[in-house]
Order: sequence, then C-alpha cells, then structure tokens
Amino acid sequence: MAYTALYRKFRPLSFDDVKGQDAIVRTLSNQIKADRIGHAYLFCGTRGTGKTSVAKILARAINCENPKDGSPCNECSVCRSILDGSSMNVAEIDAASNNSVDNVRQIVEEVKYSPTEGRYKVYIIDEVHMLSTGAFNALLKTLEEPPSYVVFILATTEVNKIPITILSRCQRYDFRRISLETIQARLSELCEKEGIEADDAALKYLARLGEGSMRDALSLLERCAAFYYKEKLDYDKIIELLGTADVTSFSKLLRYISAGEVGGCMEIVDELVSYGRDLSRYIVDFTWYMRNLLLAKTGRNISELLEMSSEQMAILKHESEVFESEELLHYISVLSELTNRLRFAVQKRVIIETELIRLCIPRIDESEPVWADRIRRLENELDRLKKGGYTPEEESPDANAEEEAAEEIDLSKLPEAVLSDIESIADNWRTLCNKMTQPLSNTLLTTKPGIDSDGRLKISFNNKVDYGVAVDHRDEIKTTIEKTIGKSFDFDIVEPGRKEKTKSIFEVADVIRKRINFDNVEVINQ
Repeated sequence: MAYTALYRKFRPLSFDDVKGQDAIVRTLSNQIKADRIGHAYLFCGTRGTGKTSVAKILARAINCENPKDGSPCNECSVCRSILDGSSMNVAEIDAASNNSVDNVRQIVEEVKYSPTEGRYKVYIIDEVHMLSTGAFNALLKTLEEPPSYVVFILATTEVNKIPITILSRCQRYDFRRISLETIQARLSELCEKEGIEADDAALKYLARLGEGSMRDALSLLERCAAFYYKEKLDYDKIIELLGTADVTSFSKLLRYISAGEVGGCMEIVDELVSYGRDLSRYIVDFTWYMRNLLLAKTGRNISELLEMSSEQMAILKHESEVFESEELLHYISVLSELTNRLRFAVQKRVIIETELIRLCIPRIDESEPVWADRIRRLENELDRLKKGGYTPEEESPDANAEEEAAEEIDLSKLPEAVLSDIESIADNWRTLCNKMTQPLSNTLLTTKPGIDSDGRLKISFNNKVDYGVAVDHRDEIKTTIEKTIGKSFDFDIVEPGRKEKTKSIFEVADVIRKRINFDNVEVINQ
C-alpha cells in the first residue's frame, strides 16, 4: 500500500476531530441539526487551518443518511462514496487551474440537474480568489439564487481579492490560526499513534514553526521523523535538521550589535548563507529571542513559556542581565519592520546586512529611536572614562588559530609566554573565545583585550555581570588559551570602574626589556 502523508492520513473525518475552530464547528453543527443549511459558504483564513477539511465534512454531513449530532456517520453508502471520491454529488474544484469563464459556465450548466443520491449537490471551490473577473461575473447570479438542492462552499486564503458582490452572497467564516498548545497536543497525539518518540520541547518548537498551521507542523514532524528514523526527537536534533538557529547564535549576534561589531555581524550572516539557512526565518527567531530576553528580565519563572534546553535557558537568563529593556525594545522594533520588508525582497541578504550595519553604527541613521540609542552608548562610554576602565576600541584582525592538539598537553611543563605571544592572544581573541563553553564564549567575545604595563594580558569589562562570569571561569580561560598557544601565561581580569596604577616610562621600558625573547636575536658586529 502506498505511503500516505500524515496530514492526509489524519485529516479530520467529523466535526469533533477539527482542532482550534470550535466556534465555526459549533455553528455548522447547529445549522445541520436545525436543518437550516445555507446555499453558499465562504471559508477564509491562512493555510493549514482546516478550511478544506471542514468543507468536506460539511458536504458529507448535509447528505448523510444517519447524521450524529450534526456530524456525518462516515458509514452509510453516501458518506463512503464521498470519502472514496466516487460520488457525483460532491465536486471539488481547484480555482487556481480552473479559473476561466468556460469552467464556471460548466458548473452553471451542471447545477440544473438534481442529485442522483443524497439531498444536495455540493461544489467546493478551493482558492476561489484565483477566479478571473469574468468567471466571478458568470458565477454571480447562480451563487445568489441556486436551486434548492445546491450548496456552494468557497475557500480562500486571500479574501481581500474576492469581489464584494460575491462576499455579500455568502455566509462568511474566518478560520483563525491554531494555537501553539492545540498544535502541540495534536502532534503529541499523532506521535503516540505512529510510534514516534519526541520530547515536549521538540514538539513545542515544531508547533511554533507551524505558525498556526496544523498542516505545516505535521509536515515538519514527518520530515524530522524520517531523518531520525527510530530515534527520539529532541530540541537539538530539530535545530540541526531544520536549519534554524539556537540561542548561542542569537546571543553572539546581539552582543555584536550592542558593541558595534560590524565584522562579527557579517560573519554570522555569511555563516547562515553558507549553511543554507532561511534568512527570513532567522530574523523572525532572533526577534523572538529578544522578546524572551524581555520576559526573562521580569524576574519570573518563564521556563514554561519557552521551548529551549536547560543550558540555553541559563544563557538566556545571563544575557537578560546584560542588556537594557530600552535597548531590546529598539532592536525588536527595527527587526519587526525588517521582517515585513523581507517578505517581498529579492536580495534578502543585502537588506539584512544593511539593517545590521545601521544598528551597529547608529550615527548613520537620523531617526529618533536611533538618537536615543546613540545617547545610551555615549553615556556608557562616558561612565567607562570616569571609572578609568576605558580601553581603545581597535579592531583586531581575525587570524586562524591552530587547532588543538589531539593529545593531552601537560600544562605544568609549558614554556612561559613572551610579549609576542601575549600580542598574538589579543590579535586572535575572537577565535580563542569560540573555543570556550557557553555562556563564557559570548561573554568574552565582545571584550577588548589589551596588554598592561607589566606585559600581561588584560581583559576589561563594561558590566559586573560579565565580569562575574569571567571570574568564575578563570581556570577555563587560562587552560583553553594555554592549550592553543602551547605557552603558559598569566592575565588580569579588570573589574568595571577599577583604576589602574600608572608606571613611569623607565619602569615600563624595564618590564618590556625583560619580556622580550632574545634567544633568536643575532648580534651583528659593526
């Protein structure tokens, strides 16, 4: 037997099976029970919300020989013939491919003949907005006064394209987007029937990706179940397969934007394109991530509202303490407008990169919200200057750090790093940060390492939250860098607001002289 897709296999057969459209189902059921059936219905709403399914159920219910509480029995000869597609009384027409005047005239001619079985002849016209103007005009009179045994059910996703003369002749039912909880419950139910193992976080994320469409969510579930055949579906596997981004990527991008790191933002966009990920989907998820940060700043337990692992939840709570609410609201507003522009954009990458540059460099945008962001950044820089924690913001060129040795390195036997090694650490800071675990990696990513007057590496921080994370993970920072460069070294973590003691030029020169490695210096006698 040929395989049947999940959304077709589990298509609702009665009104009780329809999920998320309770008001519509109740109205139609009551009409059938009261025998007050209309002559024309218009079902409108977004894709995958049940319009066609409800139309087919209604077609069977009004012809059923033994209806049960307004729903079809699906057992009588009439119901079975409609289900298997052999009934001559129910015609399903795709207006996308049958949109001419001649197609509609054929329907007008057919309605003259009464049904061979059952009470009604039903015409289900899907995507009715695709009909031409002439086709609408040809249908108009028949739709207004059809024979008593004819029922028209029109379905569309773009009700704004239907002429008002058609709308006024139909009973209109607006199908709402199905709630996330309803879709998740349905996915869980079908997973149990199909023998698919999946945790709640995975199903909740799939439900959110469906964006209110049950069919889309079922298609995504089917794709994941096929790839991870006989494996349990979890959140991380879905992230990997569907090409969506996780909290770590969003955290990096947000830090780059806040720090004005244009290069870092461009690297993330380039990585997304290289992996073939949907840029529009990424921006939508990134906006949701900042929304989650705002919720986390409320201080309440939001773990039940969010679909993410415990590790990512820890990163989220940490990040929420770093960024201000006003800053997040500004970014959400800008990216929400960007999402609308991306729907009709051809060069999505260019538009996204341009908007990220605007966020990173507020001075090139003269709008009022951007001025507020510029003032905020200037105030932060002024605070750093007053507290003595200012370090020059110089771009460090990216360099490819060597891969870690496969074998374990005895750190106690490493030679001591010289000044050139410390400079190399500062130059390759971004690469070294990516080797560390979360949330430490993102915490260090936008810091500006330097070299103090003693020739030691100095890591300065703008806020106490990041400073505390670095202090707690001091050993990891030291171990990771020492394994990478093959040298032992010491470093200083500068607390926000700490003023450093200055040295005379003679003391600095003496320190540098001691730190320089003269082993490879050749003395030339003149």
